[in-house]
Amino acid sequence: MPRSVSDPIDDYIAAAAPMAQPVLRRIRAVVREAVPDATETISYRMPSLKVRKVFLHFAAFKKHIGIYPPVKGSATLQARLEKYRGPKGNLQFPLDAPMPYALIAQVAKTLARDFGR
Repeated sequence: MPRSVSDPIDDYIAAAAPMAQPVLRRIRAVVREAVPDATETISYRMPSLKVRKVFLHFAAFKKHIGIYPPVKGSATLQARLEKYRGPKGNLQFPLDAPMPYALIAQVAKTLARDFGR
């Protein structure tokens, strides 16, 4: 009987804390919808998306979801992201607050444009 091939991103999400799993699944879907030509991979041991090259990584931590690398973009986008900036400019979305999925989609589009193509 053939073995089924596991999906490394499904495996990553299954290994995350139970409260982070639905958030990770939704971020995965939101980013794929925002950048439909992206393909998924694991890079730096995190779920990642690429178009020619990797443009976005996301990961679960104890108290937040991280999105990498730092995003530039318009002044309006920068202002909306300010409260989520970590010490190195990466984004940290607290797990105990409503997740701004529309903002994450905008970040994915911006990163794909700036880094992925």
